[in-house]
Amino acid sequence: MQRYILSSLAQSALVLIGVFVLVFFMVRLTGDPTAVMLAREASPQQVAAFRHEMGFDRPVLAQFGDFIAKALVGNFGNSLHYRTPALPLVLERLPASLELAFVALIMAVVIGIPLGLAGGGRPGGWSDLIGRGVGLFGQTIPTFWLALVMIIVFSVKLRWFPTSGRSDFRSVLMPAFALGLPTMGRIVRLTRSSVVEIMGEDYVRTARSKGLSARTVFYRHVLRNAAVSLISVIGIQFGYMLGGSVIIESVFAWPGLGRLAIESISIRDFPLVQAIALFTSVIVIALNLLTDIAYSFVDPRIRYG
Repeated sequence: MQRYILSSLAQSALVLIGVFVLVFFMVRLTGDPTAVMLAREASPQQVAAFRHEMGFDRPVLAQFGDFIAKALVGNFGNSLHYRTPALPLVLERLPASLELAFVALIMAVVIGIPLGLAGGGRPGGWSDLIGRGVGLFGQTIPTFWLALVMIIVFSVKLRWFPTSGRSDFRSVLMPAFALGLPTMGRIVRLTRSSVVEIMGEDYVRTARSKGLSARTVFYRHVLRNAAVSLISVIGIQFGYMLGGSVIIESVFAWPGLGRLAIESISIRDFPLVQAIALFTSVIVIALNLLTDIAYSFVDPRIRYG
């Protein structure tokens, strides 16, 4: 077990190093980042002063070392637009993104797993048809289009929910559903396929031959083994929803990290963009590490393989 955890930690550390490299060179791929961050009408004196202020006139390796040293202690530089440290701005928007991703994940799990279990337990039945329909719809419908339709129908026409912003509990329901629908579709299809596969295994037939009830066989053998694959998918999807909610947050004007990233890109505030990218990546890496550890507790073969 300890060996597996240490291996997962080492892999996460390597990924984190890759993220540091990618984030650092993100604004340097096109050449001098000063040309990207400053307006085109900036004078040569302003360009020179800005390059010196940001440290772009130093060797690249020195800049990279300084970037890592500061990032490890939470110093991501100052926002060019807000003129304040970037990390507090990121932390200010983080609760909204966590709330949206968490509610979206709860919706996906609460709806997706029962539909997948019902469909896998009775293939070809009406519950299976509904589950497969939800899975297909969730993985094919464009989320931005669904978000716009939901706003028109439920906000403008029916006036059930706010059109945008973060106010009461109703304001999170539509963006969370739109964000969680693709994950819901994946969970339905994965749960159904896992249950169908497990129901045909020898140990399930053996359990039935011993006289165990269908309910006992289902909960003790089928559901437990199906949870192995679900844990990894749920953990990965939560990280995806947390870091990939840019479109949904923009459509619903949700004040989270995704919307802040879009605003920062539009005003060329790349220190803030770097802070958002790095901070979000660290959270996703941590979630994946926790998922791997939880996966090993559910499936002992992972620990001793």
